[in-house]
Amino acid sequence: MHKKIIKIAISGALGKMGKCLIKEIKNFEKLKLNTIIIKKNKDIKKKDSKILKKLKKNKINIYTKIKNPKDFDILIDFTNPQNTIKNLNFCYKHNKKIIIGTTGLSQENYLDIKKKSKKISILHSTNFSIGINLILNLLKTTTKKIGKRSDIEIIESHHRHKIDSPSGTAITLGKFIAKNMKLNFHDIAVYDRNKSNYHRKKNEIGFSSIRAGKTVGKHSILFSTKGEEITIKHQAFNRKPFSQGALEGAIWIYNKKNGLFTINDVLNKL
Repeated sequence: MHKKIIKIAISGALGKMGKCLIKEIKNFEKLKLNTIIIKKNKDIKKKDSKILKKLKKNKINIYTKIKNPKDFDILIDFTNPQNTIKNLNFCYKHNKKIIIGTTGLSQENYLDIKKKSKKISILHSTNFSIGINLILNLLKTTTKKIGKRSDIEIIESHHRHKIDSPSGTAITLGKFIAKNMKLNFHDIAVYDRNKSNYHRKKNEIGFSSIRAGKTVGKHSILFSTKGEEITIKHQAFNRKPFSQGALEGAIWIYNKKNGLFTINDVLNKL
């Protein structure tokens, strides 16, 4: 049991995930929202101004960048790579824990996260929902049984404003499949067949991305053999599962001195 309330800071608090985290944190008695970080010179919508007014009334710190490390125990960041790395550097400097849900990070970013996890606790996942992480268990079994004799395709769909493609979750799923087939992911991943002029190669993992409307997140993994096809599918109807996963993760990581963890580590202990 935690004797103290864990102080949380949320970066990108007026974004879609930020607002969902603010709403969901009320359901976690061990957590207290203490600080939010919003974009500088952001045009505040009427609905968002009401949120800020309410937060000010509840004496929540509202900043355009992190200022005082004493304002929080754990920072939650679902923003963009550039902003996330700035926040990571701040947490590293002041020995603070951070939860990262940002996608579109570069290989250099990943190496930086891994390096800094030797000093601080970092919980990083491309998808914080329980459903997606349960799917990994299904993929492990399916891949080991029929992976190398199947044509594998990953199809993902997100809202029209999502920038990175394929999604971070789709990449994670692909890497997990490749690992279980004991193959190098970068050697078998195919992102664009438009310029190709050859029949499908053995063990390829194809990716297709859809960016349209308000789709929160939809992922389908196809294993197609000569006689049948298996589809493993996950769809998020809202951002609540991601927020709940991140907040559960905050409670879990609080007592971790250092290390790099994923939402799977959290789920295995729940």
